[in-house]
Amino acid sequence: MEDSLNTKFLTKKKVLITGISGMVGSHLADYLFKNTKSLIFGMIRWRSPLENLEYLIPEINKNNKRLNLVYGDLNDSTSLDHIIKTVKPHYVFHLAAQSYPQTSFNEPISTLNTNILGTTRLLESIKKYSPHCYVHVCSSSEVFGKVPKKNVPIDENCNFHPASPYAISKVGTDLVAKYYYEAYGLKVFTTRMFTHTGPRRGDVFAESTFAKQIALIENKIIKPVIYVGNLNSLRTIADVRDAVRAYIMLLSKKNNAGQIYNIGGNYSCKVGDILKFLVSKSPMRKLIKIKVDKKRLRPIDADLQIPNTKKFRKHYNWKPDIEFEQTMNDLLNYWRKKIKNNKSIYLTR
Repeated sequence: MEDSLNTKFLTKKKVLITGISGMVGSHLADYLFKNTKSLIFGMIRWRSPLENLEYLIPEINKNNKRLNLVYGDLNDSTSLDHIIKTVKPHYVFHLAAQSYPQTSFNEPISTLNTNILGTTRLLESIKKYSPHCYVHVCSSSEVFGKVPKKNVPIDENCNFHPASPYAISKVGTDLVAKYYYEAYGLKVFTTRMFTHTGPRRGDVFAESTFAKQIALIENKIIKPVIYVGNLNSLRTIADVRDAVRAYIMLLSKKNNAGQIYNIGGNYSCKVGDILKFLVSKSPMRKLIKIKVDKKRLRPIDADLQIPNTKKFRKHYNWKPDIEFEQTMNDLLNYWRKKIKNNKSIYLTR
C-alpha cells in the first residue's frame, strides 16, 4: 500500500524522469508528487504529447519548482549534457525508449539507436556531470524472448533469446547499464519488468487495443469487430501503479547498485483470456466478433513471459497490491472516458 512505502530518502532530492510523458513515467510522476517532497524534472521532446500529464499540468504551470519539464532527446548528446549539467539529479529513472515491440519490426534502426545508443549517451552525460546519482535503467522481460518451457518461470540468469528488434535493443540497454556500473562505478540498478498495464497504456499493446476497440464499438464509431494478433501467448500481468512503487523501492537501498531484477505480477493468463475478460465487461458483448489481423502477428513471438521475481521480493519485501480485474476495469474505463471526450480517435492498425 502507498503508506507502507518509505520515501524519506527522496525528501527534497532532485529526481529526473526520462520519458515522463509515457504511461509509466506519468504514473511515477503522479506518485512522487503526491507522496514525496522531491523536486521532479521530467524530460520530454518538443513534440511529446502531454495528455498523460493532464493531472499535473496545473502544478507545472504554477512554476513552483516541484514539477519541471525539461527538453531533451536520447538521440542528441548535447541536450542530455545540458539537462544533467543543469539539473544535477540525485536520482534518475530512465524510462524513455522506443518501447513498442511491434513498431520495432518496421523501424529497427531507430529502435536500436534510441534504446542502445540513447542509453549510452545518457549514462555518458551522467558520468561527466552527475556521477554520484542513483540511476534506474529500465530494461525489459522481452530480452528473454523465446524461452524453453523448462526455464519457466524465468529468473535473472535465463539466457537471452530476443524475438524482436525491440528486444535486441533492450539486451543492448541491459548490457550498457551493466558496463557503466562495472567500468565506471556508476550507481546503476537494472530492472526487467514483465507485462505491466493500466490507464494510459499505449494502444499498440494487446490489452490496450482490445479495450480501445471495445470503447469505440460502444460509442458506435467502429463496427462490433475486435482485431487481434496471437491470443495464445502467455503473460503475467502487473498493474503500472504497482510497477512504479517497485521502481521507487529499487533506489531506496543504495547498496544494491549493480543488481539486476525481474519484476512482475501474480496473475498469469493467455492474451485471449484478457480479451474475454474485457469483452465480458461490455454491454455490447453479445454482438462483438473477433477477427485475426495478420498485421498484428509478430514474425517471432515471446510467448512464455512468466517471471520468477523471488530475488526482488526478497531484497525489497515488495508485492503487487492491485488485482488483475481492477487493472483491466481501469484500463477499459480509461478508454471509455477518452473516447467519450474525443470522438475522432483513430483506430491504430
